[in-house]
Amino acid sequence: MRALIPIANGTEDIEAVTLIDTLRRAQFEVTVASIEHDLMVTLAKGCKLTADTAFNDIKKETFDLIAVPGGSQGAAALAKNKALIEMLKHNKANRKWYAAICAAPAMVFAPHDLLEGKRATCFPAFKDQLPRFVDAPVVVDGHCITSQGPGTSLAFALKLVELIQGEEKARKIAESMIAPMEDATV
Repeated sequence: MRALIPIANGTEDIEAVTLIDTLRRAQFEVTVASIEHDLMVTLAKGCKLTADTAFNDIKKETFDLIAVPGGSQGAAALAKNKALIEMLKHNKANRKWYAAICAAPAMVFAPHDLLEGKRATCFPAFKDQLPRFVDAPVVVDGHCITSQGPGTSLAFALKLVELIQGEEKARKIAESMIAPMEDATV
C-alpha cells in the first residue's frame, strides 16, 4: 500500500510526524515529499523534517493514499501546488483514498472541489469554509477522510489504517503504541 505525505514549510509538526510514523508502523510504503526547494522543511512549531524526496520527482506517480497534514502556512503552500491538486483529484475520481487534517480540508480540499457533496471536518476556525462541516474528530465520507487537528492526529492515522488494512491491523498498531482504539469517527 503506497501512501504519499506532502510537506511544506509550515506544515503542522504533530500531524505530519503522526501520519508518517503510524502508517509506517502499519507497513505502508510511505513517501514523504517536500514541495520546497530543499528536502528539509521547517515545520509550524520549528521542528525540522527531512523529506524522502522532492515532490517534483514523484508527481507523476500514483498512490493508494494521499494524506495532507495541516498547519495554515503549510496548507496554503500545498494548496498552490497544481500537481498535488491533480494527484488528489485523480485519487478522488478513481475511488482511491485521500485525506486531510486541520487547515488542509478547508485550504487544500474545499477550494479545489475535493469535498463536493462530502461531509468533512477541519480545525474549527476554518469550519465556515467547508460546505458540509461536521463537528467530529474524524469524518469519513466514501474515500475522503478528514480530521480536526493535532490532538486528533492519532485517531485520524489509525482510522486510515483501519479503513485500508482492516480493524485488526489498526488495533494491533494502537496496542503497540499503548494508544486507545476509540472510534471518534462520524
